[in-house]
Amino acid sequence: MTGAEWGFLLRGLLWTVALSAAGFLGGGAAGLAIALARGSGRPALAQAARGYIAVFQGTPLLMQLFVAYYGLALVGLKLSAWTSVAIGLTLHASAYLGEIWRGAVEAVPSGQSEAARALSLGYVSRMRHVVWPQALRISLPATVGFLVQLIKGTSLAAIVGFTELSRAGTIISNQNFKPLLVFGVVGCLYFLLCWPLSLYGTRLQRRFATAVR
Repeated sequence: MTGAEWGFLLRGLLWTVALSAAGFLGGGAAGLAIALARGSGRPALAQAARGYIAVFQGTPLLMQLFVAYYGLALVGLKLSAWTSVAIGLTLHASAYLGEIWRGAVEAVPSGQSEAARALSLGYVSRMRHVVWPQALRISLPATVGFLVQLIKGTSLAAIVGFTELSRAGTIISNQNFKPLLVFGVVGCLYFLLCWPLSLYGTRLQRRFATAVR
């Protein structure tokens, strides 16, 4: 592979990282709202959150990205490939992160909330100072694991013509006719991104399991 091809792959890698960060941060903010809605105690709000999660967990990410780009264009909202993919990944991540964090909140012993109520703490203060700090710790392994899946999911951005790492590899292999070499390198780059995160998630899971014993 030439220097120009390496440079093109590395630019694709940077776009993969940027897409992953946009989807994870945006999905995290929306996922927090989803988790709060699920646990709000208001039936209409909780049902709406359950429906949202069911839609985005029950449909392929590929279809969601396709709709975000081509579907919005049909109703007059023409967005760039970057924006469309970022929106699609954000919606996808919010459904999964919202459910992960809701489960973590429910895993916090009920006695913690009861003690906070006994101290006359309101819902917001109870969640902010008592429940969420413990839930965050519980949810970290699953959250990191989802981030790894999200990074790999950015390869589907090619459906709308966005050039991230996987599509960059496709373009180069079509030019130099060395697909095995090119996608071997692409696979190594994905591995270098995901493997440290996977190790970190496993380490967090073991640490949490040890602390619970």
